[in-house]
Amino acid sequence: MLLEVKNLKTSFNTSRGKVRSVNDVSFSLREGEILGLVGESGCGKSVTSLSIMGLVPKPEGIIEGGKILLEGIDLLKLSEKEMCKIRGNKISMIYQEPMTALNPVFTIEEQIGETIKIHEKLKGRVVRERVIKLLDLVQIPNPEKSLKKYPYELSGGMRQRVVIAMALACNPKILIADEPTTALDVTIQAEIIDLLKDISKKLRTSIIFITHDLDVIAEIADRVAVMYGGKIVEETDVNNFFDNSLHPYSKGLMLSRTDNINKGERLFSILGMVPSPYNMPAGCPFNPRCEKSKDICSVKVPELFGRIEGHKVRCWLYAENEG
Repeated sequence: MLLEVKNLKTSFNTSRGKVRSVNDVSFSLREGEILGLVGESGCGKSVTSLSIMGLVPKPEGIIEGGKILLEGIDLLKLSEKEMCKIRGNKISMIYQEPMTALNPVFTIEEQIGETIKIHEKLKGRVVRERVIKLLDLVQIPNPEKSLKKYPYELSGGMRQRVVIAMALACNPKILIADEPTTALDVTIQAEIIDLLKDISKKLRTSIIFITHDLDVIAEIADRVAVMYGGKIVEETDVNNFFDNSLHPYSKGLMLSRTDNINKGERLFSILGMVPSPYNMPAGCPFNPRCEKSKDICSVKVPELFGRIEGHKVRCWLYAENEG
């Protein structure tokens, strides 16, 4: 297994007390696999990715427990100097908004080349040739001319391609894409999705794709992990998820898709609101919104029960069929 996250717990100390954003999260990632991490805003998706990258803001953010194993090495036991050798080299991140990820006063060549210089100690023409190849890989037209441009001279879609090229500069084993298509129109969004799928296939790069958009997940992911209240509540392969989702929250997300309604019908919505991280409900975090809630749901958090091979669900409705 390339990456294994085991019982990860990440909290933040705030003026209103401690908030646990990631609460006992476990999942794995195989070589060349694309894992979709799905859930509403505030469910812990981005904090999970920042924990893997070792970028949780300090001193407020604290990883309280768990393991993050990259090829058997626990990243949580590495020093900051050792993690700097991992970031951008073995694990890279693609951010949601390319204009904040790119420095407006440096050219594309300088920004992509910096990663190559730091990790591979290369200089001059060799770096430039690598940058041109990377721009060609992410399908930027006229890469020899584009490398001299500044971010403001490129469209949103081209900027996102540059961010992807930066992430690929040292041929990492894992890409973490944190909602990389949200700020783009649907046509460019489709192009970026196709590009990432092509890169994963060509380079055998594993991808953790974070989004709240199920339609995007249907296009790109091999496997899906659904998060709610800082926990993974369902995990299965993408086809099984869309054909046979089990958790009441997952089913609610599926019913909320616009292709499930006819013209003039009211869009389905899940009852209630996402709970405040300062006042999480006892037991299953979804139970106040769940139409199938039982007495035990408000008392005890369920484990991830195995329904069939590769399909797990954190819900008391399936406890009798564990394994």
